[in-house]
Amino acid sequence: MMERPSRHTSPARVPMSSPTIGVQSIRRAFSVLGALADGPLGVTDVAGRSHIPKSTAARILSALAAEGAVEQVPGETRYRLGPHLVALASGLGDARGLVATGRPTLVDLARELGEAAGLSVRDGWTAHYVDQIESPNPVQVRDWTGTRIPLHAVSSGQVFLAQLPAPTLARYLAEPLERFTPRTLTDAPALLERLREVRREGLAWVREEYALGISSVAAPVADSRGEVVAAVHVHGPSYRFPAEGAEESIARAVRAAAARIGTRLRAGG
Repeated sequence: MMERPSRHTSPARVPMSSPTIGVQSIRRAFSVLGALADGPLGVTDVAGRSHIPKSTAARILSALAAEGAVEQVPGETRYRLGPHLVALASGLGDARGLVATGRPTLVDLARELGEAAGLSVRDGWTAHYVDQIESPNPVQVRDWTGTRIPLHAVSSGQVFLAQLPAPTLARYLAEPLERFTPRTLTDAPALLERLREVRREGLAWVREEYALGISSVAAPVADSRGEVVAAVHVHGPSYRFPAEGAEESIARAVRAAAARIGTRLRAGG
C-alpha cells in the first residue's frame, strides 16, 4: 500500500539535497516572513521585498501556509502572518501561556459537565492537545496531552479547519483524508458540509470519528484580532456522552468556556 504523505509536513516542501541548500531555504523563508511583518502582501510584492524569484516566493508561501505560519487573507490573494507564527511570537508557541490562562476554566468545565475537558492548538495539519483536566468519573477517556491528530478526525481539528481561508482548506482537502474508524469523514464534500455547520454553530461535534467509543465537542478560542488560536474540547465515553437531551446545555457550557479563555487571553491572562 502506498504510504500517505504526512500531514506534519508541507505538501510543497522545498527539496534539500545539501546543507547549503537547506540553509538557503531557511534564509529565504525568514526573508518571506520578514516581508509580511508590515502587513499583507501578494506573491509579487513578497518576491520583490525578499529578492527572490516569484516562483520561489509562491512555493515558500505555500509551504509556510501549510504549517500555519502564513495564511491568505479571506477573499484575497494576498498573504499575511498566520496564527501559528503569532502564537510563537507571543510566547504561546509551547502552549505554556495558553495552558496557564485556560486551566482554571477547564477545571470548572470538567466539574460542570462531569467529563474530561481539554485545550488544543493547531500545529500544521494537526490538532495538538496541550492540556486536559480529567473527568471525575471512574470510567474516563485517557489523557491525550501531547498528542497530535489530523484535523479532520477530531472536534477541535474541525474547529480549526472551519476557520481556515478557502485556499488553505483546499490544500488540506487535496490530500487523502485518513480513516481512523468507520465513522471518520473521508469524503471532502461531506467534510465541507460539516465545516459549514461548524462555522454556523460555532461548535463541532464528533462521534467516534477518531476512536470508537469516544465522542467529543469543541468550540473556538479567539485572540484580540479575532483569530482562532485554540479550541476548548470536552470528550467522554459515547455510552454516556452526550447524555440524551443534554446536547444544548453542553454546547452552551463549552462555548462559554471558550469565550472566557478568549477574554482572559485578550486581557493578558
